[in-house]
Parts: sequence; C-alpha cells; structure tokens
Amino acid sequence: MRHVYTFIYLYLKRLSLWQALCLCCLACSSLLPARAQDTIKVRNDERETLIGANVWLLSQENDTIEDVSQLLNNPGFKPSNKSIINFAPGPAAQWLRFSLTNKTGEPSLYMELPYMNISELTLFIFQNGRLAHTFKTGNRYPFSQRPYPHQHFVFNLSLPKDSTATYLLKVKSDHPILLPLNVWTQSQLDANINQTDLILGIYMGILLAIFAYNLFIYISTRDRVYRTYLLYLAGLGLAQVILAGYLYRFLWPNYPELNYYGVTISTMLAGVFGILFIQDFLKVGHYLPYLNKILNGVAILYILAAVLSLLRQNIYAYTLLNICSGVVSLLLLLSSALVLAKGNRQALFYLVAWSVFLVGLIVLVLRNVGVLPYNHLTTYGSYVGSALETILLSFALADRINILKKEKEASQAIALEVSQENERLVREQNVILETKVAERTDELIRANTELNAALKSLKEAQTQLVEKEKMASLGQLTAGIAHEINNPINFVTSNIKPLKLDIDDIKALLEKYDQLEKRPELKHVFEDVVAYKKQIDITFLHDEIADLIKGIEDGAVRTAEIVRGLRTFSRLDESDVKSVDLHEGLDSTLVLLRNSVPPNVKIIRQYGDLPKIECYAGKLNQVFMNIITNSFNAIKSKHSDKEESLTITTRRESNGQVMISIRDTGTGMSQEVKEKIFDPFFTTKDVGEGTGLGLSIVFSIIEKHNGRIVVNTAPGEGAEFIIYLPLKITSLPN
Repeated sequence: MRHVYTFIYLYLKRLSLWQALCLCCLACSSLLPARAQDTIKVRNDERETLIGANVWLLSQENDTIEDVSQLLNNPGFKPSNKSIINFAPGPAAQWLRFSLTNKTGEPSLYMELPYMNISELTLFIFQNGRLAHTFKTGNRYPFSQRPYPHQHFVFNLSLPKDSTATYLLKVKSDHPILLPLNVWTQSQLDANINQTDLILGIYMGILLAIFAYNLFIYISTRDRVYRTYLLYLAGLGLAQVILAGYLYRFLWPNYPELNYYGVTISTMLAGVFGILFIQDFLKVGHYLPYLNKILNGVAILYILAAVLSLLRQNIYAYTLLNICSGVVSLLLLLSSALVLAKGNRQALFYLVAWSVFLVGLIVLVLRNVGVLPYNHLTTYGSYVGSALETILLSFALADRINILKKEKEASQAIALEVSQENERLVREQNVILETKVAERTDELIRANTELNAALKSLKEAQTQLVEKEKMASLGQLTAGIAHEINNPINFVTSNIKPLKLDIDDIKALLEKYDQLEKRPELKHVFEDVVAYKKQIDITFLHDEIADLIKGIEDGAVRTAEIVRGLRTFSRLDESDVKSVDLHEGLDSTLVLLRNSVPPNVKIIRQYGDLPKIECYAGKLNQVFMNIITNSFNAIKSKHSDKEESLTITTRRESNGQVMISIRDTGTGMSQEVKEKIFDPFFTTKDVGEGTGLGLSIVFSIIEKHNGRIVVNTAPGEGAEFIIYLPLKITSLPN
C-alpha cells in the first residue's frame, strides 16, 4: 500500500481508486528474478541510465552510525529490482548502495533525483574503499546548501572516466519517498533539465491561460460556478508548482520549514475546491442530496488532514489524504455518471475530463511500478491529463453559458405567454371591476360627504377649544396683573395716613415757631419748643417720613414695572413681524408669572449676547408663558420642600439661529408621554384641569417661525425644552 500512497500524494492524492491495479502490478514486478548488478556501467550510447533496478536497499531504525563504511558490506542489503524505488514516510532511514563505472569518456557524471519532497538526503562517495566525499541536502535545509542550483536533487558523483566508485545514499523524510535515480553526463543533464523546465513551463502556461480566460468570463458574468472553478485551478496550479519545487527554489529558498506544510496544504486546497466545483457545476445538491452531504464530509476530512500537518503529524495527514483522495475519485465519477443519467448533459463533459485526468495518472502509476517504460510520455502523462482536464472543463463551462442562454429564452417565452394570458384576464376583470368601482365610488362620495360634515364640526370644536385655551391664558394673565397691581396700591394706601399725621405734627411745630415771634418772653418759648421736640421725637419723625416716601416710591416703580411687563407681553401688534429682544419677552413673562412661582423655586437666568430677531412677539411670549407654566406645575407635582430651580439659557448658534433653553427640575416625563406632548388634546392633568392644547399651540407657533423644538427629559430628572429660531423669519421657507 505504501507505493500507492506515495503516488497518490505526489499527484494530488487522486489515485486511491487504482490501488488494486497498482498492487497487482507491484506483485507481478516482485516475482521477476533479481537482476541487481555489482557495478553499473554508464556508457555514451545511452541517453540516460536509470539505476533503480541495480540498487541494494537497507532500512535502519537507528539513525546514529559512527562508521558509515561499515555499511558497505552489511548483509542486510537486498536488491530493489525496481526501476523506481519508493517508500512510505516514517522515522526509519533508508540506505541505498550502488557502484558505478564511467565508460562515457566524460570527466565526471551526475546523479539526478527529480523528486523534490524529501526531507533529508546524504550521499557518501567511496573510492578505493575509503570515504572520499559527502554531500548533504534536502528540503529541511536552505536552498543555498544544495550542491547543484536546481529544484531537482543533483549530485556530482566525482567519477572520472574509466574509474569505479561505490555510493551510499541515505534517505529520510516526513513525506512519501519516490526515487527515480538517473545518471547523466554534464551535457545530458543540462539538456534534460532544460527540457523539464520547458515542459512544466508550457503546462503552467496552459493553466494560467485557462485561468485568465475563465477569470475574464467570471468578471463579465459574476457566475458562482466560474468562481469555484477559478479556485480549483488556483489550488491545482499551486499544488503542481509546490510539487515541482519551483516555489522552494524561487519564492522561499531560505525558509525550508514551509516545504513541510506546503504539499499537504496545497493538496487540501485542490481537493476542497474540486469538491466545491463539482457541487456547483453539476448541482449535486439538487440532483443527489445525500451524495452531496458525503462530499461535504470528505471536504471536512481534507481540512482535518491539513490541520494534522500543521500539528506536525504528517504520517496521519498523508494517510487521511489518501483515504479522502480514494473516496473523492469514486464519488466524482459516480456523481457525474448519476447526474448524466438524470439528463444533465454538462455531466458528460465532466465525466470525460475527469476520466482523461485519471488515465494520465494511471499511466504514471504503471510506469512507477515498472509495467510501462520510463519515457517522456509516461513521465509527463499526469501533466497532459490535468491540462486536458482543465481545457475540457473550460469547454463545459462555455457550453453551460449556451445552455443557460437557451433556458433563459425558453423561460422568457413562457413568461410572455403567461403575461399575455394575464393581460386577457385583466381585461375581463376590468369590466367587472369598473362596475364595482362605480358602485363603490357612490358609496365613498356619500361617506366623504358625511366625513366632511364631521370634520367641519370637529374643526369648529377645535377652534372653540383653542379660543377657550386663549381665554384661560388671558384669565390667568388678568388674575396675575390684578394681584400684582393690588400689592403696590395697598402699599401706597396704607402709607398715606401715617404720612398725614407726621405732616400735621410738623405743621404744629411750625406754628409754635410762629407764636415765638409774637411773645416777649423768648426764653420761655424756646424751652417749650425744645420740650415739644422731645415729645414728638423729631429725629424719628424725619426717618419715618423718609421711609414712607420710599415706600410710596417703590410702589410706584413696581406699578410701572407691571404695566411695562403687561405692555411687552400683550404686544397689540402681534400679527406683524417685528425685530424684538427675546430677553425682554422672557423677563416680562416671568414678571407676570411671579404669583405662580412656587416658594422653593429659584429662577436662574443665563442670558447670552443675542441680537434682535424677527418674530411675532406676542406669539413667542405665549410660547414662553405655556412652557414656563408647565415647568412650575411639574415642580409643584413633586411635593418636595427641597430647593428646585428653573434655568433659562440663551445663546447664538453658528448657523444663523438663536437657542432658548428652559430647564426645570420637575418630575420629568417618560418616553411614551414625551412622544405625545405636542398632540392636540393630550394632557396628563386631571379632568377639568387642562385642555391639552398648550404645547400643541407652542409647536404650531414655532413651526410658523420656521424653527424647531427639542425635548430632553426622563422620569425623575426634570425636563428641558430647547427652542431654535432663525434670526430672520423671512429668510427661511415656510
């Protein structure tokens, strides 16, 4: 089985289907008589010398050998009898012994091993029974340490003409081992390497051309099948390039560790993308759902094999890859055959393409086990097969476009027939619908008439409610004014009588002085005057007169302030747009609402530098009145003795607007209440305490000014009403 595993791994792990054939061929070859020679003679009349059949083999578990020359006569060596020697990966070291005689006339010979995935190779050259040279290389070492600068392992055998030397080749690898050993002259080696590079270059050029062609079609069509095919081509090409050793030579020559993972990872990608491609291309999930699940499971096993390789468990990884490859080989042939039997002609292309690829691999296997000769056809059969596979699959994808085009035309024809039938049905239904529409129209007209009447009644009721709200505001305003004017008037009235008495006392004193001029006894009169001054406490009298006059003056000033606030708030010219000072309107509103301010509320004014703005002054004062009144009511509803506050902030914005913020520390509102506060007739007050039109009127007035209002609130955190107004109402559209 190890022979089959090796070849499966080397060529994309797809040969497990043919293990029985390979084993039979190996069994037949093993029955041939031993023909290993003691000395291999290399002559000029031979293009190459394939020495595998004349090599002696020895497997050593112990890798530590002090004297290599002791192995020359080890009785454990057995003849290989195989043109191409192969081993499964493992910890044991494999030793190869052979002798060569140079009969070519060339000054030296070269041994080539065109299999690139061997971890460690050591060549010991014995001349005249003594160790003369040692060469050590492999994928574990940097590329610069190779004795010959090529991805193939090439050794200078240091064998002059007509001389003989004995060689020991130690092979140890974590990868499957394949040893097609060739001996060349210098000119033959150069010609063979150039030919190999040319053939692989042509092969990769074909893959790149097919990739570019399908990439162009994918960009044009965005078809998922082309995308998975491009991924499959990329995985296939990557695996072939890594197996050929070109990436190690040109891309990562100083990072040999990448070779350890490159083969398994690229093989996993080729396998997984190949499964995805057949699933998309042949619609396996539609035709064969159970088989599609099995393919998904195999794809997962491919990924598991790559994970094992990353964990440095290559022996298990290769075993799992071999199992997956064998299963996939059977499943892909079975899937294409079953889908073809269900009438999908694209499966025929895939079946032929996959069969051609497998034929190329079978030829390669038969060559490796000695059934077929070692020549260019058998060596490069797998490349020819994979190239033909990609070309045939590209033809299949092109044919798929034609099939899709025909299916589209057929579906369009069916859609046209359906559309025509629908059009006929629509015409028939239109006649019926027109009659029903006419009947329904009459019903709607009658219903519309009734709704218009109801709407008219509703508007009249709404107008009455608005007027009622205005009257309520006016009544509140009148009560406030009456209260405010009553205080200074009482103040003046209560001070009049004391003032008159004080003035009478002063008049009496003056009369005493008048009598003093008429009476001769001046001294006695002065004594009376002094006594009278003490009696009336003239100093206190003067102070009292000053206080009374000051009280009268304060009452007069307060009365003037109230009158001025009333005049500012009412704005008899509110129907006209005027340039006004917003701070005056705010102050006048606070004056008129002074009687409504709760005793534990502190009013904080944070006025900014505002210019006069164009507005309907009376309407804006009504906005301030409604919002501030609601704030006072919210604070009162807390029933708290702690100090609360009402903060009024103004500032000018950079976008040509002004901002007025009225923030209270009241009860706040929930999100549900916040969303409804500007709706007409919505109120949280008890029945009979409010109409629910205050904030609705506020919203309409701000809209009339082309402004906007923002409310920030939360339960228990108070509420903040932020009003944004333009400097010029006429500068913005209504």
